[in-house]
Amino acid sequence: MFERFTVNARGVVAGAVEHATRAGSPVVTEEHLLLALLDREGTKAAFALASLGVSDRRAEVTKALAAARRRGGMSKADEDALAGLGISVEEIVARTEQAHGPGALSGTEPGRAWPSGRPSFTKGSKKVLEKSLRMAVARKQKHIGDEHLLLALTAMPGLVGEVLAEHGGTYGGVERVLSGAV
Repeated sequence: MFERFTVNARGVVAGAVEHATRAGSPVVTEEHLLLALLDREGTKAAFALASLGVSDRRAEVTKALAAARRRGGMSKADEDALAGLGISVEEIVARTEQAHGPGALSGTEPGRAWPSGRPSFTKGSKKVLEKSLRMAVARKQKHIGDEHLLLALTAMPGLVGEVLAEHGGTYGGVERVLSGAV
């Protein structure tokens, strides 16, 4: 599959590995893929993110990801569902941090680095890579570009897709911008 990745898509993957390494994470997550996409300039995905205003909100996106990490990776939808049952996630986080210290719930996803020390990919990040292949095939394209990685992140359920959507990066929006850019 990686032989079908364009230079830009390979750059995103390499950037995600760098983000994981800098964060001291033994694994590359979907969050790292998003951060790497936000780093890119002059690519289709960068154009889509800029057109939708997501690039201008990078600080907000990063803050939302950090807040979700603090909640143990729980999405806003999960938090709202628990609130409907009378459970305050913020109170649970506060009590946990009081007992165990700040960031007690923000542990890394399970996984181990390669013996070389290079971060491995989580199941979720592997699913994004696989979904990007499906996106390219569905569009009858022989390559996988960074735009396919972005589409995959927006199409998949979970925290990263939710944060993207909250900041203007919905699947439909990305698809609309990309169809005009191609």
